[in-house]
Amino acid sequence: MENKFLKRTDGFSLTELMVALVIIGILVLLALPRLMPVVNKAKATEAKLSLKQVYMLQKAYRFEYDKFSLDLAQVGFEQETLITDNGTARYVVKIVTAELSTFRATATSIIDFDNDGIFNEWEVTENGIIKEIVPD
Repeated sequence: MENKFLKRTDGFSLTELMVALVIIGILVLLALPRLMPVVNKAKATEAKLSLKQVYMLQKAYRFEYDKFSLDLAQVGFEQETLITDNGTARYVVKIVTAELSTFRATATSIIDFDNDGIFNEWEVTENGIIKEIVPD
């Protein structure tokens, strides 16, 4: 009488699976430093989009009131919930200066992307040019 539970089936052993996982892990660690600039660039897109929105809102506000506003809520910008508060935003947006014909808004990272103690910062002014002022 043959026991069907004792039949040997072909497959991978635990040791073979562990070796394959270790090799994959090593390959990922080798590729990660080359991918970090791409990851940081993708994260900086959030700052650029937020500042573009602030610029458009400030422009509309100026058309209506003949001046720029120092208050984000007044122009209609709503800060996304930060990741420190269980949200998704990595940048804090602020209007630094606002006068009759000029304004300056910044988006400052709340995360040090490369752990060097420097936090990424972007700015936009009344001319609509978005530029990085503190690279990370």
